Amino acid sequence: MNTPQEFGTLLAGLRALAASGFANGGGALATLTQTRGSTFRRAGARMLVCGNGTVVRGLSGGCPEADIINRAKDVIAAGDARIVRYDRESGLDALLELGCGGELEVLIEPLVQPRDIAFIEAASSTLAARRSGVLATVFRRDGAVMLPKPRRMLIDEGRILVNDFGAGLISGVLADLALERTPSSPTIEPFQHGGNQYDVLLEALIPPYALTIVGSNSAALALARYATILGWDLTLVDDRDDRAMPGEVPLAARRVAARPEQIRDRLEFDSRSFAVVMTHNIGRDIDYLRALADAPLAYLGALGSRKRVAQLFAGSGLDAERLHAPAGLDLGTETPEEIALAIAAEILAVTSGRASQPLSRTDGPIHR
Repeated sequence: MNTPQEFGTLLAGLRALAASGFANGGGALATLTQTRGSTFRRAGARMLVCGNGTVVRGLSGGCPEADIINRAKDVIAAGDARIVRYDRESGLDALLELGCGGELEVLIEPLVQPRDIAFIEAASSTLAARRSGVLATVFRRDGAVMLPKPRRMLIDEGRILVNDFGAGLISGVLADLALERTPSSPTIEPFQHGGNQYDVLLEALIPPYALTIVGSNSAALALARYATILGWDLTLVDDRDDRAMPGEVPLAARRVAARPEQIRDRLEFDSRSFAVVMTHNIGRDIDYLRALADAPLAYLGALGSRKRVAQLFAGSGLDAERLHAPAGLDLGTETPEEIALAIAAEILAVTSGRASQPLSRTDGPIHR
């Protein structure tokens, strides 16, 4: 699926298309099914092209994107799905010619009725509830694209929410395959049924990251804005419910009043959760850190000078393996916005397992 910050935009675009009654012939959904070599995006990324010319999200960084959009318009007019490959064998080697060196396969399908976007709505419900699932898109049969469009199954923690195959035997085969072989990144798996060979794109549905910011100050607000841009679920915590933020709070943020001893009862944390404590009061910071010490957090950080951080470690009993303090990468920061950027960057580095060094000093793959 698209990254969390993109998924909301794509969902809004699809809902707007449905609200229009699929006007102007409806729309077309372009999905990267597989890539090879250096490409701007990876399999599972999607782009919506509407009949009125509106384009939501992007797939390729500009290389063959104009061609994908034109082919999407053809799909809208014809009403049948299409698979387009951008490689030397197909003669559509736009990426190779422009120096990227990568190859793409793109599935483009027509959208003309609410049922066509039911899988996206189901995926949205699964992710909003912070549940995991799998989306299986059967798009090719015996080497040719499924017509008039692909067929799908969406499984939410073992429950089938979307099933375009009904109660037939193929449903059981596909469900077993989806649950047994779903990888951490999208992949194409073949399977046999009824004498035919099918290709299915398997995508794991993983809840977005969630950030809890403890504190009401300029740096907290700046970090909240970055969290919103990155598509993280966002919660702002203060020990008082009447404390004002020094600026406009992002609309997507949830505000919770919770003293340190209440925070574990009022908030739920999981392995995709982060927390940054930044109240600017040393005693309150220590109390919140103690309360969060055994929470299942992927990242726990706190602000402070070297001297202040030493007090945080001593008072909380946490060590450097558990607590990132001072929070943030060493970017030479000074302003609240710069500090927030450094913290967000460190969180990304920690969760991706990267060493947070300049790309120009590495020679491995940029995307994993």
